[in-house]
Amino acid sequence: MNTLGRFPRRRVLRGILGGAAVTVGVPFLDCFLNANGTALADTGAPLPTRFGTWFWGLGFNPGRWEPKTPGKIAALGPELAPLEPWKQKINVYSGMKVLLDGRVNTVHFTGPVALITGTVPAGQTVEAPSMDVLVSDVIGTNSRFRSLEVSCTGDPLHSQSRRSASSINPGEVSPLALYTRVFGPGFADPNAATFTPDPHVMVKRSALSAVADDRKAFVADLGAADRARMDEYFTSLRELEKQLDISLQKPAPLEACSVPAKVDQTPTGTEIETVKTNHRLFAQLLAHALACGQTRVINIAYANANSSLRRAGAYQTHHEYSHEEPVDLKLGYQPEMTSFYADITSSFADLLTALDGIREADGTLLDRTLVVASTDTGYAKLHSLDNIPLLTAGGASGRMKTGLHVAAVGDPGTRVGLTALQAMGIPVSSWGTRSMQATKAFSEVLV
Repeated sequence: MNTLGRFPRRRVLRGILGGAAVTVGVPFLDCFLNANGTALADTGAPLPTRFGTWFWGLGFNPGRWEPKTPGKIAALGPELAPLEPWKQKINVYSGMKVLLDGRVNTVHFTGPVALITGTVPAGQTVEAPSMDVLVSDVIGTNSRFRSLEVSCTGDPLHSQSRRSASSINPGEVSPLALYTRVFGPGFADPNAATFTPDPHVMVKRSALSAVADDRKAFVADLGAADRARMDEYFTSLRELEKQLDISLQKPAPLEACSVPAKVDQTPTGTEIETVKTNHRLFAQLLAHALACGQTRVINIAYANANSSLRRAGAYQTHHEYSHEEPVDLKLGYQPEMTSFYADITSSFADLLTALDGIREADGTLLDRTLVVASTDTGYAKLHSLDNIPLLTAGGASGRMKTGLHVAAVGDPGTRVGLTALQAMGIPVSSWGTRSMQATKAFSEVLV
């Protein structure tokens, strides 16, 4: 039975209380969707698919994170144990490798850059964009923010998102600042009955348009190097203009949108409890930002590649333990260094909790999102580029099968990136360069 004629999407319950008319909103119901549950029935607008990256440093201990057998995940290794409640909504990829082609492994740089851009850097330089930029260039152009980046350790340059070697997308370090940026005065509730453009935005947009002719004339007299720098700068200005244009238009309704409570100012730094607290706040804010259509792409740097996480009162960092702590012969691993892994994976679980806690249509926000989690190394004590842990979470609007362990020993880690790009609908048949070029996605996880 078609109920749409009787129950439009903005349906409210009406009545009389004390002689006055009252209305009460109803929750988002299946009858508001099309027959496939993928679009709003009254507008035909598709429910969006979102993308995210999550980065941590120093990998995991070999043999302590991988599921024992390929295929359906029965149980996770002890270092992924906090993700056990989510094992049916994640995929684990083992055996992944960074192939150097004779280039030097610049530890804590080569690995993460190769996995996020598909290119092994020559020294400290790589000109390839990160995979999130490729995704945001396709799905992020009509949202208020093309992407949102956060850095949980207090350093904006710990972000792994980049358009080029010289154009890193810095991470926001304060949850309060992120709240203000996204849900402050510039926020327009997509479900509000009325919309009034912000006059301050109109002035900014007019100012940028007013200097368009002058900036063209200015560039004409510059040398090649300065012209290239100005072109990069103007690209950023064009992105700002697009954001301002979007802010001047009434946003499309999104029934899953709700404005989070304002957060308090929190300390920043690398002490693990501080990082965990800020990450938990960031996760909630970013989940609401996705649900409210403020962005479709998020990037979280939980820690830097040479993980500077530390315990309260301790002088040694996670990274220093990886070098200096001896392996416990009975345990077979470095206990103090390894203790940080429980914090790291429990924080990743916090992100999944935030995404899965927002209902959307017949599923959750996590079901309509794909998150790629990557790191910089395999075995931290050796800083190896073999068996680098990679994970994905979420169903990408039904485009990804989940709950699987994919074992591909010696394959380039870019196969995971290619799989993610194809799941997001990015028109690529290969991704990466030289021996890191992947031409075959993991078909076992693609729908």
